[in-house]
Amino acid sequence: MQSANLTNQFLIAMPGLVDPNFYHTVTYICAHNEEGAMGIVINRPLGLLLNEVLEQMNITSRNDLIAQMPVYQGGPVQADRGFVLHHPIREWDYSIEICNTIGIATSRDILKAIANGEGPENSLIALGYAGWGAGQLEREIKENVWLNAPADTSIIFKTPTESRWGAAAALAGVDLDKLSSDVGHA
Repeated sequence: MQSANLTNQFLIAMPGLVDPNFYHTVTYICAHNEEGAMGIVINRPLGLLLNEVLEQMNITSRNDLIAQMPVYQGGPVQADRGFVLHHPIREWDYSIEICNTIGIATSRDILKAIANGEGPENSLIALGYAGWGAGQLEREIKENVWLNAPADTSIIFKTPTESRWGAAAALAGVDLDKLSSDVGHA
């Protein structure tokens, strides 16, 4: 039995989480149901720029700001597959509405629109995603691996990457710098 649906929530790695895939990450949960959960890590830039991805797809952008957008490591699953979190909602060939303000697209048309300066007002491009099997995320939350908080579009799209972990935790009223990574020891 599922206790809460975490779709459109942030999943914030607790300071004691040392898994290199998720150390100090913020994951935006795109889908959560009885079968599991799927999300995009929003604060792990790959050191890859959008123009490099566009070149591989034979798409060109004449806008330097767009071409220099960072590409994020969305998670360890299917790291060669692209995902675009976008705001506001708009129709793309392969797009799913997550909530009334954010969608996720996996189609070439959104990348062409972004390259041409005709894309959504805000976007975050990621390679790969984070995934959890049935009941796995709920167990990890009970084990104090994750903190969750309501998502905020300004953190996803406007907050500097290096500040997103602390800013997301602050939404839940938590200062991560004051938490101990030692759990359960008196």
